[in-house]
Amino acid sequence: MPELKGSRRKLQVAIAAMVAADVVAMGVFFSPLVGSAESRRINMSQLSAELKKKTREVEPLRDVDKKMGLAKGQISQFYKDRFALRDSDLTTELGKLASANGVRIMQAKYKQEDLTGAGVAPVEIEGNFSGDYLQLIRFINALERSKQFFTVDSVSLAGESSGPVKLDVKMHSFLRSGA
Repeated sequence: MPELKGSRRKLQVAIAAMVAADVVAMGVFFSPLVGSAESRRINMSQLSAELKKKTREVEPLRDVDKKMGLAKGQISQFYKDRFALRDSDLTTELGKLASANGVRIMQAKYKQEDLTGAGVAPVEIEGNFSGDYLQLIRFINALERSKQFFTVDSVSLAGESSGPVKLDVKMHSFLRSGA
């Protein structure tokens, strides 16, 4: 009988522990901390929407290492295609644009600035041109559309009632370093 009393005692302790665990589980299930099934579903849908939003936000960062390599190649090609290697290339391009549009170059000043970290040197260009109004407009348009990269900063026109119109232009271009 002593074995039966020990087993009975162990069984009573185990049953008491299971009843206590059931009471705790029911308390947690029905407590306001956990909330109702409806509130859990709403919370789940909000979290799902937030996950989708965060996923869309980080989507552009996928394969960023490949995109960086591609961008570096495109930048190098842009520099090669659009930036002059020598200052004489800038002068030649400016002369071609002027003569193609019937504009005369009166004076052009070039001021090369220090090389930037990107391997290009900005060049400030101040030019005085003359021609008919329509020719000068076409020239400015040609500057902005040129394969050579020119940015027109300021334009001023002056002229007499008869004769050619004078155009003063301040612009920038860039020289790339290396071959």
